[in-house]
Amino acid sequence: MFQPSQHDVRRFFCDVHRKQRAGEPLTPIEALAASWIAEHPEYDADLADVDAALAAVYSVEDGRTNPFLHLSMHLSISEQVSIDQPTGIRQAFGLLAARLGSAHEAHHQIMECLGEMIWASQRSGLPPDGHAYLDCVRRRATR
Repeated sequence: MFQPSQHDVRRFFCDVHRKQRAGEPLTPIEALAASWIAEHPEYDADLADVDAALAAVYSVEDGRTNPFLHLSMHLSISEQVSIDQPTGIRQAFGLLAARLGSAHEAHHQIMECLGEMIWASQRSGLPPDGHAYLDCVRRRATR
């Protein structure tokens, strides 16, 4: 399984940002990342300087979103929806996006559920609970 390091992820997004700005060709995964980067212009400065990106520390105490984690979660959710894994996420996403009137806002709501699942897994030492994750998304879709 591919497990990129923190620096690999940051270099990837910075490189996509650079290529996007330069009008260079993008691979399919880069094109997907570029679409999420375009949705978050507030991250342009974070993505423009790879050396600063590699050195940056994003702590909860600072109250600032880690742009690389945020964009990575968008990519993960996009992939989950495209392959319907866990089974039912595509439908739950569609319902949530329709309820909110925004696929982007639906992603942000799903991120909350994804973050809760990861936190619970880390805290308990158990594997991530895909059923709890999907239930969380479904609850948000049907509120």
